[in-house]
Amino acid sequence: QLQASGGGFVQAGGSLRLSCATSGSTFRGYTVGWFRQAPGREREFVAGIVWNTRVAFFADQLKGRFTISRESAKNTVYLQMDNLEPEDTAVYYCTASSTMIVSSRRNRDAYKHWGQGTLVTVSS
Repeated sequence: QLQASGGGFVQAGGSLRLSCATSGSTFRGYTVGWFRQAPGREREFVAGIVWNTRVAFFADQLKGRFTISRESAKNTVYLQMDNLEPEDTAVYYCTASSTMIVSSRRNRDAYKHWGQGTLVTVSS
């Protein structure tokens, strides 16, 4: 199971760090991704990381403000979000899949396991 946490309320320009943890298992061999869904909008890709290689990939419009990392000892993936904008307001979901091809890793349908989401609210 995936557990997302770290959401909250922040003013524009601020930062938040989201965490995605797995309980009872490990992310080894998985691609772990973050997606977000704003009210009235479709769920969109944010960032992802290949656990074994630490290769990271991002939505083009977010690269430079968001970074992703992982901590083996805690079986946790972090999404660091800096210089937040009101447009970043959304529910953020972590997801993972053990089978992934490079061309699909930004596609939400390619991910099998989903967490419950954590709300990020950015005020102007």
